[in-house]
Amino acid sequence: MSGDARRPATSPEPLVILAGGGRFPVLVAEAARAAGRPVTLAGIRGEADPAIEAFDHVWIGRGHVSRLMRLARARRARDLVIVGGMKERRMPRFSEIDLVDLLVVLRHWRLLTHGEDGILRRIARLFEARGLRVVGAGEAAPGLLMPAGALGHVVPDAAARAAIAAGVDAATRHGRGDLGQGVIVVGETVVAKEGWAGTDAMLAAFAAEPKPVDAPAVLVKCPKPIQDLRLDMPAIGPETVRAAAAAGLSGIAVMAGATLVADRADLVAAADAAGLFVWGVAKEQGGTAA
Repeated sequence: MSGDARRPATSPEPLVILAGGGRFPVLVAEAARAAGRPVTLAGIRGEADPAIEAFDHVWIGRGHVSRLMRLARARRARDLVIVGGMKERRMPRFSEIDLVDLLVVLRHWRLLTHGEDGILRRIARLFEARGLRVVGAGEAAPGLLMPAGALGHVVPDAAARAAIAAGVDAATRHGRGDLGQGVIVVGETVVAKEGWAGTDAMLAAFAAEPKPVDAPAVLVKCPKPIQDLRLDMPAIGPETVRAAAAAGLSGIAVMAGATLVADRADLVAAADAAGLFVWGVAKEQGGTAA
């Protein structure tokens, strides 16, 4: 009898999380556990937060594909979430791969090297070829997704909404080049674009510059048009709000349903204390979501 046949029809599907750095692996695990799903985290050494040890977990190296597959089989899991930051986005070096994993990589070499997909998408193809279903953090934990409209009490005025609309257009164009997810708009003029160093570096650089006092300054983050949201969804949290406040911004706008929000209550408290809006742009309404 197959494993699926032995599992009662009402049993929640087990979930394995391949955990990089930051809060989101734990937040996804908490949401999955609250929904009744058995959850196991595979923490990448040197990347994942030790907080994953509050859950069923193992620690693995960057190139340990076979160990992750054995873990999924042992937990009878078909779904895999890949979430969390990585200090280095690269394929494993041969020195980081044991003999079994080397054979797996060589067997699927064409999948890993064909096309111009990003590193995460290539790794996801390898797992899918081995029988796992790669699902997004937002699918596994929909409560983490940004809703449309305001988080907190502050709402953008007409001038800020015009800035948001300009920022959505600019961030989308910027993302087509796979250069970054975010821009800063003052009035309706783009004054900064996110690079490989990320959103925090862009905000820190903007904080050091003189600013006009008569126009709203807004951080706008959008998924790249080429982005696989299962693997790399834009994210914000309380630290984003604090950095935006330190940079003198009026608010933050992100795409509703396509952005992860960490520690929502703390984010709202920080935004309200700073007088910043945090705005979810509805996809069908562009920069004027209500």
